[in-house]
Amino acid sequence: MLFLTQSASVYGIDALIVDIEVHLQPYSAENEKSPPVIVVGLPDTAVRESRERIRAAIVNSGYFFPLQKTTINLAPADLKKEGASFDLPIALGILGASGEIGDFTDFGKTLCVGELSLDGRVRPVRGALSIAIAVRDAGLRNIILPEENGPEAAVVAGIDVYPVSDLRMACRVASGLGNGKGSPVEPLRPDASHFEPSKQRYKVDFSEVRGQIVAKRALEVAAAGGHNLLMIGSPGSGKTMLAKRLPTILPPLEFEEALEITKIHSVAGLTGKSGLVVGRPFKNPHHTVSQAGLIGGGSVPRPGEVSLAHLGVLFLDELPEFDRMVLEVLRQPMEDKQVTISRAATSLTFPADFMLIASMNPCPCGYFGSSTACSCSPGMRQRYISRISGPLMDRIDIHVDVPEVRFDEIRGRGNPEIEGSRKIRERVAIARRLQLRRFDGMGIFSNSGMTAKQIRDHCVLDAASEALLERAMTGQGLSARAHDRILKVARTIADMDDSGEIRREHLSEAIGYRSLDRHF
Repeated sequence: MLFLTQSASVYGIDALIVDIEVHLQPYSAENEKSPPVIVVGLPDTAVRESRERIRAAIVNSGYFFPLQKTTINLAPADLKKEGASFDLPIALGILGASGEIGDFTDFGKTLCVGELSLDGRVRPVRGALSIAIAVRDAGLRNIILPEENGPEAAVVAGIDVYPVSDLRMACRVASGLGNGKGSPVEPLRPDASHFEPSKQRYKVDFSEVRGQIVAKRALEVAAAGGHNLLMIGSPGSGKTMLAKRLPTILPPLEFEEALEITKIHSVAGLTGKSGLVVGRPFKNPHHTVSQAGLIGGGSVPRPGEVSLAHLGVLFLDELPEFDRMVLEVLRQPMEDKQVTISRAATSLTFPADFMLIASMNPCPCGYFGSSTACSCSPGMRQRYISRISGPLMDRIDIHVDVPEVRFDEIRGRGNPEIEGSRKIRERVAIARRLQLRRFDGMGIFSNSGMTAKQIRDHCVLDAASEALLERAMTGQGLSARAHDRILKVARTIADMDDSGEIRREHLSEAIGYRSLDRHF
């Protein structure tokens, strides 16, 4: 007997539908061997090993494993099938083919995923959101999946989600859906009512930062335009404290942005029972991270830190301590906003539209330019700075000094009222809305994504500003890339000032963010 079920396999951050055909045929025992179970269709080791898991799960759930030769075909046959998410649909296919769970009239609109334990429990899988989206796009009606993945899949409208805890429950649901009587279990309906990122509460706030007016202004500009930023200052000046508060002033997520972020985190197995990600990511990898850990990779490519920081912040603390070759792989995703990982069998692309926020000391001892005496020679400082390549530094739009905080600022003496994150976030959101209207339909969310043509169209300078930019370019020896990035930052500053034109003061501030003569 032939029985057909459907499952899905995740490739990159998207899922592809896989047809699972189970065929039973008579078997004549030889030397009292068990009937063979053959899996074809380019399965990997995890899929081939599923035969024994499935056999044990079926028996331990109280069902009869057929004493017939079982052939399982995973189609399309030229696509490699990876992972343990095929356990549940294969088990349902075997039980459906043997008649253990009733007569099926229509099971073609239902897709199943899930890993089986030996006792029949259903374990969670990666990429549940991507699979649910693939189910909707394929025109299917139902999805049966592990209980832990239910909230994540339920945010996709247009399908019925049936979370199950074990094989017996999955069989009851499949039987009801397959024979047309309806599932005995109510589906988990799509519910996005809890998606209110504008009301998200943060554990940290900008009001906690004393002093550092210039650094706060630079972070606000970076948030308003989606620009990369480097902070340079002595130990204890507040660089890490400032960086960790950047997500609190970024605009709230839109629903489609949250779906995109959740897909990446789901593929990486980082969503758990939380369902939809409602806050912008903040990733802070240690300086010992490898290239694969930062960019992504592996024999089965998985997203790295740059993709997990998509539409959020990637913070690299103590930038010169990172391996130089690891930092160099950031250059391409910083420009293209995506990462392509190529292997012999496949090539996968992960989104990587992140804000890079980095911090560093001005010298090995950390105290060059501060009130504490520096013990480093000029050569030591130069070697320390040279750990960061010029091309990478050129891609960082804003460079800002973070000086040590004075005692009276720490104690709050004579300080005006310190702005909290909410007020700053409101100003940032206004600037971002201006950019969205300006680039409507162009797929650009911030000024940092402007093309060369859009820079020419929207960053027009008057004669005085042209002369100022020319002097900065020739005097500081800036590159063509730095020229474009200065104009992008100036456009953001003008947006924050609600100005349609880039004035001289906007350009002057943007140029000031590229001045690192003190350190470089």
